[in-house]
Amino acid sequence: MTISVFDAAKTLGHYSGWKLSNLQMQKILYLAHMVHMGENNGSPLIDEIFQSWEYGPVLPSLYYKVKFFGNKPVQDVFNRNKIWTEGEESRIIKEAAEQFSDFPPGSLITLTHRVNGAWDTTFIRGANVPIPNEKIINEYNNL
Repeated sequence: MTISVFDAAKTLGHYSGWKLSNLQMQKILYLAHMVHMGENNGSPLIDEIFQSWEYGPVLPSLYYKVKFFGNKPVQDVFNRNKIWTEGEESRIIKEAAEQFSDFPPGSLITLTHRVNGAWDTTFIRGANVPIPNEKIINEYNNL
């Protein structure tokens, strides 16, 4: 099942203890989205298309909603959204939080900037190009 970007962010915030910056949240959601598609025959986790920005894959609506936090931890500003605590979506987001929440931003950037990966093959400086889910699935399959 595909969930809203803000439900995904609220769920990740919950499982990570609300300690992630905007950049960290973006990268971990990208990795969770990739795993979900890889494990579920290409079914997207999140209902928004990632874009290739300078510092990696970004969900634009999430970026603009939480950019005022800067590099500080994003707090729960997702009042109308739900925390997914059951199902495949919850499991994948929880596992991503457990695995990557303590990674510094630079390490997460390295993970999402793999040579010939989805971000690398779509990035054009200043263009914010959509990353097709097919490219994300290909990256997962080539790990």
